[in-house]
Amino acid sequence: MGVNMAKLKVCIVGCGRISTLQSLGYRDNPDAEIYAVCDLNGEKAAARAKEWGAKKIYTDYGDMLKNPEIDIVELLVPHNLHCRMAVEACEAGKHVSVQKPMALSLQEADKMIEASEKAGVKFRVYENFVFYPPYVKAKELIEAGEIGEPISIRIKLNAGRQDLGWEVSEDTWSWRMKEETCGGGPLIFDDGYHKFSIARYLMGDVEKVYSWIDRTDVIPGVFYEDAPAVIMWKYKDAKKYGVMDITFSKDLYINTDYYVCDERVEVTGTRGVLWVTRCTAKMLQIPTLIVYRDGRTVSYEGLRDNWADSFIDATKDFADVVKNNKEPKLSGKDGREVLRFALAALESARENREIYLENLD
Repeated sequence: MGVNMAKLKVCIVGCGRISTLQSLGYRDNPDAEIYAVCDLNGEKAAARAKEWGAKKIYTDYGDMLKNPEIDIVELLVPHNLHCRMAVEACEAGKHVSVQKPMALSLQEADKMIEASEKAGVKFRVYENFVFYPPYVKAKELIEAGEIGEPISIRIKLNAGRQDLGWEVSEDTWSWRMKEETCGGGPLIFDDGYHKFSIARYLMGDVEKVYSWIDRTDVIPGVFYEDAPAVIMWKYKDAKKYGVMDITFSKDLYINTDYYVCDERVEVTGTRGVLWVTRCTAKMLQIPTLIVYRDGRTVSYEGLRDNWADSFIDATKDFADVVKNNKEPKLSGKDGREVLRFALAALESARENREIYLENLD
């Protein structure tokens, strides 16, 4: 479907905590603007509309979809609502950006993809980590052969004590503690989707997974972390492997402006090693991207490495995709592959065996 030369009109659906970052890429954007907001909580919606300069406020999703002025819908809602709301938006002729993880099952993902294709609209999973500038630079260096042929990747996810950063309200985390609304644990299925995405982004498609996933009660019976855990995988058609180590350290102080978790990534090649030292938080006060090769270490200084930068670039990219009829960086089909990776890890832990991703179709 064509788009005129005027600014794309966007509706942000769900005005919770993450929307404060989702909105950044629309500020002073020559291609798009936040035209409307939608949230069941009218007061929250009104406050966001005032903050962002939105012209329309909705508390009913169906009413919002009837507005022909709206070009793009940004879905920031609990995971169990992604499928239904994305399909309805596609059927209403809206381009759709849905927060990760895209759905609770591959069957839901297929419905979303089919709806977007049938309606001829753009559909993408909002996966900001593949837009984080140090990861983008890391991929560029890997593809240029700076560390030789990549052989393995190690990802460390570390959650800790809530001292700094965002105040996370009950309505922000309570639905993430229920499998029927979240689809899996908060660290592996929810936040972990970012890490599964990075594993594919930097190294390619995955063949099989084996995982062990434990549980740590933070507030017994109410709030938990799906950790400690270890997830291992093998890439397709190659002797390339990956491992993710997930830890919740209850007394660990994490320096952060956002969520109290951080991640570190190491990619080993035939000639060198590459590290991305942080992302969501600021645990390591060293250059964000470091490469070792041929006996010397190179640090990449001056990269934009605030977690918010990844949101800004992800948002601007989708506006460009819609305006110029491009393919999204994480299309529905790509998002489905990341979802399949995550679901395989969960199934492996439940069944205590390796899971081939192709068997989950």
